[in-house]
Amino acid sequence: MNEVKDMALAPSGRDKIAWVRSYMPILNAVRARFEKEKPFAGMTITTSIHLEAKTAYLAQVLAAGGARVISTGCNPLSTQDDVAAALAESGVEVHARHGVTEEEYTALLKNALAACPDLIIDDGGDLVQLLHGECREYAKNLIGGCEETTTGIHRLKTREAAGLLNFPMIDVNDADCKHLFDNRYGTGQSTLDGIMNPTNLIIAGKTVVVAGYGWCGKGLAMRAKGMGAVVIVTEIDPVKAIEATMDGFTVMTMDEAAKRGDLFVTLTGCKDVITGRHFEVMKDGALLANSGHFDVEINKSDLEAAATQIWPRKPHITGYRMSDGRILNLLADGRLVNLAAGNGHPAEIMDMSFGIQALSLEYLARRGSHLKPGVYQVPREIDRAVATVKLRAMGITIDSLSEEQAAYMSAVE
Repeated sequence: MNEVKDMALAPSGRDKIAWVRSYMPILNAVRARFEKEKPFAGMTITTSIHLEAKTAYLAQVLAAGGARVISTGCNPLSTQDDVAAALAESGVEVHARHGVTEEEYTALLKNALAACPDLIIDDGGDLVQLLHGECREYAKNLIGGCEETTTGIHRLKTREAAGLLNFPMIDVNDADCKHLFDNRYGTGQSTLDGIMNPTNLIIAGKTVVVAGYGWCGKGLAMRAKGMGAVVIVTEIDPVKAIEATMDGFTVMTMDEAAKRGDLFVTLTGCKDVITGRHFEVMKDGALLANSGHFDVEINKSDLEAAATQIWPRKPHITGYRMSDGRILNLLADGRLVNLAAGNGHPAEIMDMSFGIQALSLEYLARRGSHLKPGVYQVPREIDRAVATVKLRAMGITIDSLSEEQAAYMSAVE
């Protein structure tokens, strides 16, 4: 039984899925093989990922591999109701609606797990959390799954270190064809799209404060600089701080940056990156946006406590008037701005990430029963296969080693 807002919305969702499919050659190639080989025959796959056109197509590719696929969202604001309807119409079971409460969101996750899946795709770690807690009984058939976000991997490794991870999970986030492209180029572009679309403001000439210089922060800083911004980076890791400095960015503490920034974007995966003392010194009109998985990086409780007036200024923008008359603007209620107020990552980039996820699930379907509980890296051959198909689609040919060169390299290694 599907749980979607309105099946009548399906036509526009179909158009969105058809559009992204045209720009996802890796998933198209994977689908063609899956249709012949049916690697997931007799299996159930539950996915908890941002439910929009690109993830919908991933679900359809998995279904083409013979799986019963059950899809739900991983963020109440990122679900696109027309895409959810179109996906349900195509035969995938869907439990997702836009704008649900936290309680309703958890209920949808539980319903998506109730079929006791053989494999899962998680985004942020909510499925894994439930499968070790309230929904432990739903893990009885579970071979394993994969996780694609930095936040989710942090949660998995914490659980693994404590000896509390009960099944194998593949770390898609740290695959080269994921973080080098999805995190850096996808997040970099989509975050700025999610800021510019609702605000109707430019980046050029603004001082942009980027909190966190991981791959997502690098991508955003690079894009903002290219669009004419003055970029300040805040970091807690001294190595990343040096890297940001040598990349040409100004590095300082958030206490210092709070006085200078016009636009603040958090991409750390940590809580309380921007708090009350920072709001006290920010400029009138400052924009606050989060591109981390959870809405904890900008302390909304502190922001609400400091405000004398809170009101919706535009769709996806909430105004907070401070006691001295300054107005601070929070985008997307502090949730993932690129998905809540934009269209998410570009299809060409997500094609690589989702190709890795599809092939990682195939790897688990074929070999996962022999793996012990733990966090595993994506097999190198999957990374290389995805890159090879992407290059071919782009019309690019690269050199290869001669037999003599290959023998030399083997001897050196």
